Amino acid sequence: MSATSAPFGLRPSFQPVGLDRAVALTDGIASAYPTAILKGQPVMVNTSGNVVIAANTGTFMGAFAGVEWTDTTGRRRVNNSWPANTAYIAGSCVAYFYTDPNIVYDIQCDGTLTQAAIGDQANFSNITNGSTTTGLSQATISASLVGSSGTAQLKIIGLSQDIGNAWGDAFTIVQVQINQSQYQATVVAF
Repeated sequence: MSATSAPFGLRPSFQPVGLDRAVALTDGIASAYPTAILKGQPVMVNTSGNVVIAANTGTFMGAFAGVEWTDTTGRRRVNNSWPANTAYIAGSCVAYFYTDPNIVYDIQCDGTLTQAAIGDQANFSNITNGSTTTGLSQATISASLVGSSGTAQLKIIGLSQDIGNAWGDAFTIVQVQINQSQYQATVVAF
């Protein structure tokens, strides 16, 4: 599997001390927000308090998990992604996303990583890639690591247990935690 590029964004794997629960934010996405937000896509909260797609560098909040809203015709909608330019009745939108920086996520690398990457950090790559048909993100982690003097968005903590995945594969799938959280101080790689 990790010999083929088939990214899936940030996929919660486990939470070391409990459940990996998504949090809910009422009107968490601005009505008619012009960009699709996909399941597993890294997101952040902007200065208006709305969920938006995160950048390839800097702090972010977590991974998008889905959304529900009542459209302007009065029909209730539930989706794993936010359709771009969708308007809703005020107060009816609930955005779901993972924010706990202790959650361990699986994510595919845009290249090869070896076991020496454990403890190092990297930023996202392809952060806006994905499918509006499936609603799934194709964000990846960069194979360019920051080293012991740098700080990046994700901290690599291990190899994903996906079948057929191994260190040194062409598109290694690794386990990561959020390192540059909007809610916590960041840590330098070791």
